[in-house]
Amino acid sequence: MNADEIICEQLVELVTDYLDGALDPDVRARFDAHLLECDGCVNYLDQFRSTISTLGRVPSDQLDEGFRERLLDTFRGWTTTPDQDHDRPQPDP
Repeated sequence: MNADEIICEQLVELVTDYLDGALDPDVRARFDAHLLECDGCVNYLDQFRSTISTLGRVPSDQLDEGFRERLLDTFRGWTTTPDQDHDRPQPDP
């Protein structure tokens, strides 16, 4: 790996900017290059897109306030753990 390559942990941190089209062209190219080499990150990106799509179909006025807060807390608490075979978000305990 050279210094310009994105690693899995970086991809996880950049995924929302990637989906929002907010990455600069160089970072976007490095992100895309990583996806060509890493099936795990492709799966992560697909799962992230699916989660966004699913949650986007639930009207916010139909969510119990307690559930909404727990859901937001879960996403706020996600971190990456370097001791896994593939770096991916894990809920904090």
